[in-house]
Amino acid sequence: MSVPETPPPAAPVGGPPPAASNWNLPNVITVVRILLAPLFVWMLLADAGNDGWLRWAAAVLFVIAIATDGVDGAIARRNNLVTELGKLLDPIADKVLTGGALVGLSILAELPWWVTIVILVREIGITVYRFVVIRQGVIAASRGGKLKTIVQSVAISLALFPLWTVFGDWVFWLNGIVMTLAVVLTVVTGADYLWQAWKGHRAKRVVA
Repeated sequence: MSVPETPPPAAPVGGPPPAASNWNLPNVITVVRILLAPLFVWMLLADAGNDGWLRWAAAVLFVIAIATDGVDGAIARRNNLVTELGKLLDPIADKVLTGGALVGLSILAELPWWVTIVILVREIGITVYRFVVIRQGVIAASRGGKLKTIVQSVAISLALFPLWTVFGDWVFWLNGIVMTLAVVLTVVTGADYLWQAWKGHRAKRVVA
């Protein structure tokens, strides 16, 4: 009399969820944001400071593109669609958009080059540093860093919209104040990020 074979054990219920596909909705939105950046820069420079419909369209396009940063992040977290590709592309998309806007405004002589250089050196430097130490763990964005991002977006948006053609020259003063605040927050949060990273690295060395 043969002994029946023992059936294979059932797969455990409640195991880790399958990894999200790289080509999910949040990542597609991020890629579209990157692809919109060259179009935005072209529209900004094609207007050549004439404050025509191309300038208004470029400003609207920038606002829409930069606003999707929060949208794709929320979708990814809510639906467990966070991927390594998304973590790589998201900061790149932000830097391409903001960098393109700052460089474009400086080319048009509407923003001092030193402002563009200070912001880009901080943003690109911190992003590269994050990628370098990503295997050791990345310091989460602080409240100051999130505030910096918001103020930067508002400052650049105000500089892009030719609101002075509607409300008068006092708009330049408002733009200058908000952009100054953005620069200050950019430098302060950048220094704080490096300080926190140095303290974390030092603590690991002490433990080791």
